Amino acid sequence: MATDADFGEQLETQTAAYLDRIDDCVALLPRALDEYAGDGPYRETIDEIAAIESECDELVREITATITNAGPDDIGLLNTRINFNESALLDFYKELDVVANHTERIVQEVVMMRPDADGDPFRDMREMATRIVEMTAVLGDVVEGFVRGLARSDATETLTEGIEAIRDLESECDELRNDAIATAFADDAVDQPLVYRELAILLDELANTIEDLTDRMVVIASKEPGIVTEATPEADGE
Repeated sequence: MATDADFGEQLETQTAAYLDRIDDCVALLPRALDEYAGDGPYRETIDEIAAIESECDELVREITATITNAGPDDIGLLNTRINFNESALLDFYKELDVVANHTERIVQEVVMMRPDADGDPFRDMREMATRIVEMTAVLGDVVEGFVRGLARSDATETLTEGIEAIRDLESECDELRNDAIATAFADDAVDQPLVYRELAILLDELANTIEDLTDRMVVIASKEPGIVTEATPEADGE
């Protein structure tokens, strides 16, 4: 019979491996854009992104199977945090998988739309990719702490700093998106500004997905006093 500790350790280990591959996938996004701009081997990088995305699909299926196939004897007591939040947690992992999926879609769209990389709109989008890489790295730490807090009934996790950092980076992505679109339409020399608009929105959707994941964690943690996701008013006033 599995123990509570065995189940928690398995879930944490699987999640950490999954997050590492998501991070690897997203980290290739700026490189793909740079290689595209420099007429480099960007198609090879896109193939690498696609391969990692497929691996992420396999890893998340293993994680969801671990959760759905576990019974009370595996998870622990019936009032464990996993049992209370199983449905929301499965939805959370499903949304997390969108990060890798959307990264692959962005680079595929760049190849299909063929934007001119010599201009401010493309540079703004490249900066968005950098912010998204930073967001993903922070997300990995936050999610690991979140899952650890759920998997261990006696754990206490404070995720406030990471969540706030992700929100700040998402706001920077909003500004870069607006700049890219505004510049594309304001400059008569820019050909097909709608292409930049579409690509900037796709990048913004990826940033929004990462921020939405923090919102999901906040909702789940609101019923779990051992997981802190929001700063208290007292702390804000200090």
